[in-house]
Amino acid sequence: MRDASLPEYAAPPSQLLSPTYTAIPRTHEYRLALNPRLRPNQPLCSFVKQTKSGYLSLRLVDQDDQVALPVYGLGASVQGMVEINKTEGITSVEVQVEGILKLEELAKDGTSTHKLFSNKSMLWIKDRIQDAPCPNSLRFGFPLPTTYSDGDHTYFLPPSFEAHLSGLPGFRAHVSYSVNVVVVKPNDVSNRVKSTFFRKDDWTVSTPFLYLPRTRPSVPIPASLVATTSSGGFAEMLSWMLFSSITMTNRRGIRDLVVKLYIPTTRIFCTRQPIPFHLSFHSNPESMRAFSPLAPLADLIAPKRQATRIQLMRQITVDVRNAVIFGTKADIWRVDCIGEGVFRNSGNGPDWQAFSGDIFISDEVTVGGFRASGFSVRDYLVLTMTPPDLSKSPFKELRMVVPIRLATDRWNNDGGGFGAYGPPSISSSEELAAAPELSYTP
Repeated sequence: MRDASLPEYAAPPSQLLSPTYTAIPRTHEYRLALNPRLRPNQPLCSFVKQTKSGYLSLRLVDQDDQVALPVYGLGASVQGMVEINKTEGITSVEVQVEGILKLEELAKDGTSTHKLFSNKSMLWIKDRIQDAPCPNSLRFGFPLPTTYSDGDHTYFLPPSFEAHLSGLPGFRAHVSYSVNVVVVKPNDVSNRVKSTFFRKDDWTVSTPFLYLPRTRPSVPIPASLVATTSSGGFAEMLSWMLFSSITMTNRRGIRDLVVKLYIPTTRIFCTRQPIPFHLSFHSNPESMRAFSPLAPLADLIAPKRQATRIQLMRQITVDVRNAVIFGTKADIWRVDCIGEGVFRNSGNGPDWQAFSGDIFISDEVTVGGFRASGFSVRDYLVLTMTPPDLSKSPFKELRMVVPIRLATDRWNNDGGGFGAYGPPSISSSEELAAAPELSYTP
């Protein structure tokens, strides 16, 4: 049998060749993910802190231009250089990166300080044998931990945060992070007569920095619900969670009022986006007419004037001593309104009335809720109906509280601007039942 000659391979058509790489997607392309460290044309800036003499500088790299303080996210690395203009007589150079949580109860003499982490490194020490001079520039890098332990529990590293409650009892709470550099320059004076801290002939420079781990919802905001006559209110969907309550009547001859509040099932929202909601009231026609003066007012500029409001509230709790008095924890807390809802009419019938709306979050809110040792920040939606004169009102007061969580970034479907993700800062099973978890990004 003769050997058959193998056929020659034809050159592949041009459309099957590998496309030319481009850093920016073309019109027919889209990103699946993007590593922020590899963004094209992104300028790399430095944050510099210098001593008054100008002899010592701390330079932290990979910072945005003109930042007031350095900023780091989840799993980031504090990288930089110690720059020394005058190296004569230096015997050692040390850098330290640390995080501290300090809680103080006013008028109760209760104070607790938790060192979240402390990393030190001796960048250079004088060799007495070789007697080489100190370099003018010394590099360093410290990866930030993602968790810490206080001996009893392990927590995710809390973001930079500060809060206080004036009055008695009151509290101060501070989560702070810093980078500190010490350059030792001994002189002829005995160390015993010098300060036990920084000697006046040593050089020191330090700066606080912000730890702000970025988060985002794992799913987008769902499509809005629609109120229809056939449904007698909003047609329910799995993407919207229903919270219902009954407002008791305060007058004979009318029935109780059924209140239904719908919010997205995830209960996780970006601080830079309004929180959507739907709200409906149900009873017989006579009760609905009696409810009319208490109903939300659409597009009201001054919501404080109306009886029915929905607000975003933040509770900050401090427990320095972990004390229990008569079976109740003796912690201190403050509650602040950080968002207010605006209503829109969505429909009505003889026995129902429906509203939709958005809760607009204050620009001052930059971080979501978290827990640390004896310190917690939690966010809630609070729906209230407060009659101006309860004795004359046809219905009693209403108060519904729904825990939610806030994320720093919007949901997106292409991964643009995000790197690796980690676990949530608060257990979803504890705070929000089976709600999806937050996604983290450095």
